[in-house]
Amino acid sequence: MPYGYQATLKARPGHRDEVIAILLRGVDGLRAAGCRLYAVGVSDATDPDLIWVNELWESKEQHDASLLLPETKAAIAEALPLLTGEVTGQELTVVGGLGV
Repeated sequence: MPYGYQATLKARPGHRDEVIAILLRGVDGLRAAGCRLYAVGVSDATDPDLIWVNELWESKEQHDASLLLPETKAAIAEALPLLTGEVTGQELTVVGGLGV
């Protein structure tokens, strides 16, 4: 059964696009790590500094292992100073849908 993860990250004012660039920079390696879907989005109408990240993985273990990759650790370290600290995360058991 696929593993899903949904997160929100709040960027410091004026740094949203910089954080998005960091998040999207490493997408090429995600498929090899077991990621089926990695979507980064924003909602300018409700909060222009809020970033949504939706992920679908082959397994939770592959997701967790991806967080230990050197490029992932470097991206997190680079993005952290650009964030307010308001971060949410939700694990999901994916039960079906289009493309799943």
